Amino acid sequence: MNSIEFAIKMERDGEAYYREQAKNNQDNPLNAVFLLLAEDENGHAVLLKNELAKISYDLADNEALADTNNVFKDRGDFKNKFEKIPNQLDVYRMALQMEKDSIELYQKFYQESADEQTKKLFGYLVKQEENHYKIFDNLITLVERPEEWVEDAEFGVREEY
Repeated sequence: MNSIEFAIKMERDGEAYYREQAKNNQDNPLNAVFLLLAEDENGHAVLLKNELAKISYDLADNEALADTNNVFKDRGDFKNKFEKIPNQLDVYRMALQMEKDSIELYQKFYQESADEQTKKLFGYLVKQEENHYKIFDNLITLVERPEEWVEDAEFGVREEY
């Protein structure tokens, strides 16, 4: 299995994980976040398949980070719903680790790529996975330090990246 085939499998595994979490969170705003991430992972797998098949593709900017912030807009009761979800912090930490592993792997593949197009694709995927990482990092902070966050769309004032 080459690096692209491995990356496709990893993206499909990530998509399945996020879809499972979306199903587990059907009754709260996190469902939309997990569905957005699942669609992102699916899109990444499609890009990788196109690269493998040498089919042309575009590396468009992704707004998943902004979209997840919008999911929580005008959701004043989010904090109360959130506290009722068991083991959610474990889910976020696992997802955070998955995203970190993806970033590290894609950075390695980027450095090892001889082909410019493949190198560009892995660089793009690093940035995408870094955005996913930020989403889960913010959610973990929301759970661990709720008294520091405002109950609105933007999770309160955040450090700029």
